[in-house]
Amino acid sequence: MTSQPQDLGQARQWMPDNLTIARDARLWPIEEIAHRLGVPGETVEPYGRGIAKLDLAAVDALEGRPRARYVVVSAITPTPLGEGKTTTSIGLVQGLQQLGHGATVALRQSSMGPTLGIKGGAAGGGYSQVVPMERINLHLTGDIHAVSAAHNLLAAMVDNHLHHRLDTDLDPQAIGWSRVMDINDRALRHVVTGLGPPADGVPRQSHFEITAASEVMAVLALATSLKDLRQRLGRIRVGYTRTGEPVTAEEIGAAGAMTVLLKEAIKPNLLQTLEHAPALIHAGPFGNIAHGNSSIVADRIGLHGGDYLVTEAGFGADMGAERFFNIKCRASGMIPDAAVLVATVRGLKFHSGRFAVTPGRPLPTAMLAENPDDVRAGAANLVKQIDNLRLHGVTPVVAINAFPSDHASEHAVIRDIAEAAGVRAAVSNHVRDGGIGALELAQAVVEAAEGGSTFRFLYPDELPLDAKIERIATRLYGAADIAFSPEARRQIDLYQQQGQGHLPVCIAKTHLSLSSDPTLRGAPTGWTLPVREVRLSAGAGFVYALCGDMRTMPGLGRDPAAAHLDIDDNGEITGLF
Repeated sequence: MTSQPQDLGQARQWMPDNLTIARDARLWPIEEIAHRLGVPGETVEPYGRGIAKLDLAAVDALEGRPRARYVVVSAITPTPLGEGKTTTSIGLVQGLQQLGHGATVALRQSSMGPTLGIKGGAAGGGYSQVVPMERINLHLTGDIHAVSAAHNLLAAMVDNHLHHRLDTDLDPQAIGWSRVMDINDRALRHVVTGLGPPADGVPRQSHFEITAASEVMAVLALATSLKDLRQRLGRIRVGYTRTGEPVTAEEIGAAGAMTVLLKEAIKPNLLQTLEHAPALIHAGPFGNIAHGNSSIVADRIGLHGGDYLVTEAGFGADMGAERFFNIKCRASGMIPDAAVLVATVRGLKFHSGRFAVTPGRPLPTAMLAENPDDVRAGAANLVKQIDNLRLHGVTPVVAINAFPSDHASEHAVIRDIAEAAGVRAAVSNHVRDGGIGALELAQAVVEAAEGGSTFRFLYPDELPLDAKIERIATRLYGAADIAFSPEARRQIDLYQQQGQGHLPVCIAKTHLSLSSDPTLRGAPTGWTLPVREVRLSAGAGFVYALCGDMRTMPGLGRDPAAAHLDIDDNGEITGLF
């Protein structure tokens, strides 16, 4: 890698944009990356330059190899801009390689909704990226489209049952299966289908969700094999009969065809970082209504492919990490050895309550000025998220994701907060310097992983659903009380009666606050969590509670990233970030 200037201000002016850095990268043949991971050559299926799918036979082929240390990367409650979990995960893996360890990163696939909306792509940043960047953020190997197709096939077959009055006696007013697409489109949040003459179907109200919110996506991420995928898809509930009996995808006759459409999608995608570490990019479940973690099959490969497997959990530790522990680890049987909690100067200043951060607009000038007191004023969120990880028996390393606008005095405050909480902290300049910039963080993670964890779930399976929701809300979020709507209470009672009370729960709330109110920063207390609805994902194997104004189909902003995306006469994409 080209040497880079060490002065933060100079680095900010010198560094090329992410797309330029990615295009300048020299990719190794993907077969060499697969060899570094240790997978047999016959399981590697190339998908163009620098990309391959790994046949599930790789899971069994690696099973007898030593197990890697398992590290999950989470964060403080983020600003609307995100605090850099993906970039830190990639930088950490590159740092571990610099220390001489074999390391792999496992990440979720990028949804085109955020890519074309506000947040931009999800391939990392600066000199800690997975490449090729354009392919990752735009289609990759088509897995997300396969999920859309499988989901919408089931929706079409549900409406076909209504039209032909087939033998399930499905109640048109009790159908809970929507349609999906991988684009932000608020106009599809409420739709009416079946309008027109009788040959065009049965009119009914419905809606669209973004593909990442599909239960099929959650199933793909949690399935442990092709057989398990088929069984989970069959268990998906699409609605109820007129007598109140649940109707599944198996009964609709769609589960087999859905599995066929996902036959290739269940194979993890293998790529590489800028420093040629293996990168497993697979599945992308929504971080709010689902568990927000990459796939179990990818992790099973990565856990026997070197010394360390680093995986990222979506949003803050109260959300992605909690679900990693209580949903993903439950399903996989794999437990973590260490955790990383990403914190930024701007994130803690945001939690001071003194600044507003708006996507698409520059940070306030005062927020960029050196002010350790502003950082210290937001400490409560960092301390609370440290405690949230410790509740699961895992002591985290605080990764201070450095930005050019930071000041050494502000980093020192974050170190002091972490030290007072009894955890390691490390400043990481991986965006600017790649793996070399993450050496301090990598060394701290090695020490933490060697120390091991005393991992534990937050709640036992047998705890009732409402008690599970209450435990998460009060112990992790800091809620004083829970307010279940009559409908939510009815749904919880129904699922308990139907034998679903053993399932883990996922609380769908804003990711911008520990509470359900995105305007409450820091670590708010004395508030009540409003649960308006509780839904069952029988195929994925969890129940999720909708709280506050939680939407499953995002909308585009005033100035979406798509408005700046273009292509030149040579086929080079411009405007991707």
